[in-house]
Amino acid sequence: MTSLLVLDVVGLTPRILEHMPRLRAVADGGFQASLGTVLPAVTCSVQSTFLTGELPTEHGIVGNGWYFRDLGEVMLWRQHNALVGGDKLWDAARRARPGYTVANVCWWYAMGADVDWTVTPRPIYHADGRKDPDCYTDPPELHDALTSRLGDFPLFNYWGALAGITSSEWICRATEQIMAEHDPDLTLAYVPHLDYDLQRYGPSAPQAAVAAAELDRTLTPLLDAAAARGTTVVALSEYGITDVSRPVDVNRLLRAEGLLHVYTQAGMEYLDPWTSRAFAVADHQVAHVYVRDPADVPAVATLCAGLPGVAEVLDAEGKARSGLDHPRAGELVLVSDPDAWFTYYYWLDDARAPDFARLVDIHRKPGYDPAELFFDPSGPGAAKRRAGVALLRKKLGMRYMMTVVGLDAGARAIRGSHGRLPEDPRDAPVLLCSDPTPAREHVEAVEVKELLLGLATTKARR
Repeated sequence: MTSLLVLDVVGLTPRILEHMPRLRAVADGGFQASLGTVLPAVTCSVQSTFLTGELPTEHGIVGNGWYFRDLGEVMLWRQHNALVGGDKLWDAARRARPGYTVANVCWWYAMGADVDWTVTPRPIYHADGRKDPDCYTDPPELHDALTSRLGDFPLFNYWGALAGITSSEWICRATEQIMAEHDPDLTLAYVPHLDYDLQRYGPSAPQAAVAAAELDRTLTPLLDAAAARGTTVVALSEYGITDVSRPVDVNRLLRAEGLLHVYTQAGMEYLDPWTSRAFAVADHQVAHVYVRDPADVPAVATLCAGLPGVAEVLDAEGKARSGLDHPRAGELVLVSDPDAWFTYYYWLDDARAPDFARLVDIHRKPGYDPAELFFDPSGPGAAKRRAGVALLRKKLGMRYMMTVVGLDAGARAIRGSHGRLPEDPRDAPVLLCSDPTPAREHVEAVEVKELLLGLATTKARR
């Protein structure tokens, strides 16, 4: 039986693929297809659809995070695979081929997944508050096998102002090593590099083409190794990133209307979800609005519909139509205009913003913050100096605060975003496959699992 390598190349579209000749060559003997995505077109939701063949209404991953009503907390970027409902690809493959082996290298919800080899980013959180880059592996001995050759997982190049090719290089080399040493039947690898400069500068900027070419060079050894092993390669993307220019402060609107409440500690304001009548969890170009009293839903919907930058307000019927009617979803789901995106900001005075707002802190912010990709643009020199001092304190074993993130959405100049369903096919996801057997012109996201399952259970051609 042939082995299978599935590369999730974030942000890959026909427009970007023009700058990636080695990756494009994957389809030379196979096929290239346009790829449908789901709403919201964000990592956790789309990956879960790829692996289960179901929409968010069924697998429950309504975004990169949501309001956990039973805990009273907004949480993004959880890691436990048990959050994902539905029949997983590897379980279906093992029913068809008992003993089928799987490696997961940095696809989301990796922890606790019933696969044979797992690698996922996982910092070391020291008791004194320090955070060091590292990764989680299962089995545990895989950790030292990888880091002894590749060094520590480059967490600070995986996200934040320093995010760049180093993290994707580490992931690709780790994938090569696992394939060479363990020979999985299926290897999943998440390659994030295009996410960075396409959000920073937009897909139309020269930096996007440079990032694509850089990633193509990084992928080449992995693709060559797969070809030498006779491994079938599938490369796909969760979403396409499109040009944007306008932030939308939905939480500030809700607060101004007396619907969103905060509490104060040490002069800083924190979102109070327990007493708020309505608040939003921003996630790129989609925002879930949680409304405590059903009687308030129509008024909140009307209010949000009038906010500049909001294209759609999905109520219960709209969520059902979009495959998002799951208890984890907000009572309302907002979709931005094509050139807009949602901030999580809820404070009205920057002097009262919580300290985590100025940090790269994906777990404490009650919404997604692309400002983390920049040193504070209102004073990048000072932000870099603060970062240098923080790194020195870190090396000395002291506690430190990496206060480098700006708070002005206009000054940040975020130029790329995603989450809406794509309008231009050139900016939509794409799927490449080295095997022509399942060739077609278009694949829906809910069809990816069956396509991969077919490849997983097909005998190698002779």
